[in-house]
Amino acid sequence: MANQPSSYPILCASFNQDASLFAIGTRDGFRIFDSNNGRLCYERALGAFNIVEMLFSSNLVAIVGAGEQPSLSPRRLCLFNTMSGNALRELNFLTSILAVRMNRKRLIVLLQDKTYIYDINSLTILDTIDTVPNLKGICAFSPSLDGCFLALPASITKGSLLLYNVMELQLHCEIDAHLAPLSTMVLSSNGMYIATASEQGTMIRVHLVSEATKSYSFRRGSYPSTIFSLSFGQCSQVPEILVATSSSGSVHVFPLGFAINQSRRSGGFLGSIMLDSISDALDPAHHHIVHNAVPAGIKSYAVIRKVDRVADTSSSEIVACRATLAIITYNGYFQEYNLSLSNQNEFSRSLDCEFNLLTAIANNDVRL
Repeated sequence: MANQPSSYPILCASFNQDASLFAIGTRDGFRIFDSNNGRLCYERALGAFNIVEMLFSSNLVAIVGAGEQPSLSPRRLCLFNTMSGNALRELNFLTSILAVRMNRKRLIVLLQDKTYIYDINSLTILDTIDTVPNLKGICAFSPSLDGCFLALPASITKGSLLLYNVMELQLHCEIDAHLAPLSTMVLSSNGMYIATASEQGTMIRVHLVSEATKSYSFRRGSYPSTIFSLSFGQCSQVPEILVATSSSGSVHVFPLGFAINQSRRSGGFLGSIMLDSISDALDPAHHHIVHNAVPAGIKSYAVIRKVDRVADTSSSEIVACRATLAIITYNGYFQEYNLSLSNQNEFSRSLDCEFNLLTAIANNDVRL
């Protein structure tokens, strides 16, 4: 989530792979917070940063400058140790770095028309992928080593994407998700599902990665809107919840697990023989909306941090779930909501906390 307009005090925002920590980059440096209690764990005043990516809860952070200082080039990736305060390695590129992703085995670096896959331990280049022009650095990455996929746009004229298995270093499949170009996408933590939105922003589509088939579609609204972020809840199989933030300022909550289970029970023959354009018109429009969560037009980034499932004691069927939703707004605020959903389409939410990320004071007792 980098390369934001200059009017925003926050230039980038990211959560680590298990959403236990989050980081922001500003014109003064970068800050890392504990997601569980909002404490400022670490800050470094080095200058402006466009990218700050963490590796779980380790001391390793990948940072890329915004180019506002000569020493912080947007073409240089620095692997930084927060414990020692020193750079471990630097990688230089010919053009600006647009996105960085990591897990315990791989380091992914996206440029405008190339993507590099590294072994994160030796920093050996394992593969180089030539891509269509990707000026916004759109990508999705699943950190699971068992389902470690990287998704990249496959076209600048339509919403198709390529899925790479970055452990086996091979193309997995191509998915035609939308008629319009992609605006954002996200993979579930286990790499089983991918959700996408196009520049039109009216439909959110979910595909099963293993079969490259559409599992479900959700209609966000009838009028175009920019989808800023998508997030699945943490899961071992089917994610229960998918959330989206948009330029309208609302947060859209889709009960994905309940929808897929209901679809399976109702039978899939009709949907299997209908064209996407027809079946989309019949997709359930009901979903849940947190209105005015963010000021309209302000960039935001939302992540489902936790999901607790409630099962029926007699049948073991999941009948409800409770989720913790964290939102970072690029005008400098953090919000956390408690969400509750049921298989009867009941929904409730409450704002648990909100604070200013730019005025937080570091707790010297907390270190990464």
